[in-house]
Amino acid sequence: MSFAESFIQECQTALGSINCSDIENVVEILSEVRDHSGRLFIVGSGGGAGHASHAVCDFRKLCNLESYAPYDNVSELTARVNDEGWDVTLVNWLKVSRLSEKDALLVFSVGGGNEEKCISTNLVLAVKYAKQQQAKVVGIVGKDGGYTKLMGDAVVVVPTVNTQHITPITEGFQALVWHLLVSHPKLQVNATKWESTK
Repeated sequence: MSFAESFIQECQTALGSINCSDIENVVEILSEVRDHSGRLFIVGSGGGAGHASHAVCDFRKLCNLESYAPYDNVSELTARVNDEGWDVTLVNWLKVSRLSEKDALLVFSVGGGNEEKCISTNLVLAVKYAKQQQAKVVGIVGKDGGYTKLMGDAVVVVPTVNTQHITPITEGFQALVWHLLVSHPKLQVNATKWESTK
């Protein structure tokens, strides 16, 4: 079997094991946030930060859900890292945005963060702060879900099929799941270009 065939097979196995109820729970929360004029803050590091930018576009354009990616402003990010430290970059951004109980935090993370091992502490502290503010926490994560799964209100966990491919499969499926979300009839309001072009 070629590497490509093996990798695709792993993806098929992971896809067949995703809990669809968790996805539907995320949909319900995001729909409620929009119905109550709340906002969606999408966070992640590395690939997750890139996903956040793209997902913000989709949630705003397709779902009319006011959304933001805190790490999109490189000037503010680097100023905060330089002056305050990496761990509190998201928390301090969310404080300025007056995160409230009407809002939601969406986390893209391979491991979901780990408080004890000090892994992705920026995400851990953001989740902790969101819960303190009674905002909803949703996520699309890998491994065992980490802190995001532990504290989140609805979290989709991408199953680990091969421990050598946790990151690429998790990050690939994050894109798949968020595109499912913005295409869901309970969330999508505006048609995508190619589907509406005859």
